[in-house]
Amino acid sequence: MSGCGGLVVVGAITLPGVKKSVRHARLFLRDVMPDGRPVDDVVTVGSETVCNAIAHTASGDGGRVTVSLLAGDDVCRVEVADDGADGRRPHVRPEDGSESGRGMRVVEALAERWGFREDGDRTVVWAEFSYSSGNPDRGLSPDPPMLAPTAIEEDTRWQFPRSTP
Repeated sequence: MSGCGGLVVVGAITLPGVKKSVRHARLFLRDVMPDGRPVDDVVTVGSETVCNAIAHTASGDGGRVTVSLLAGDDVCRVEVADDGADGRRPHVRPEDGSESGRGMRVVEALAERWGFREDGDRTVVWAEFSYSSGNPDRGLSPDPPMLAPTAIEEDTRWQFPRSTP
């Protein structure tokens, strides 16, 4: 495990840039979240940022997206790394009444802090949550080891062996 400013990586998963991966990112975050932490807010923000990565960056054009969860004494951080968007960066769009374009407003509303950093051509969007905020509800998915294979089973560009029980 590695740390980042007092935070320790609890888990990370790289998924193909396909819509089905949003669900698997949610399951992953729910499964690796330490007990008593703001699960619902972290899962919602992770879902929104993965969805944005797939919709607005090269991740959704045959690429990949990496979701990481980091934790410290009183804070947790979700990070979503995409394959880049030709220099465009995440931002909060003004309300215009449309049904799309609300993802970063959700992130801004739920996270205590959020931002992004460049990592070569990739962009890493991060959001932090204190342990005293959010809903501590915790629900585990039934089969965490199958997340990546299930996410990519219909995409022939990604081939992983399926494990058997």
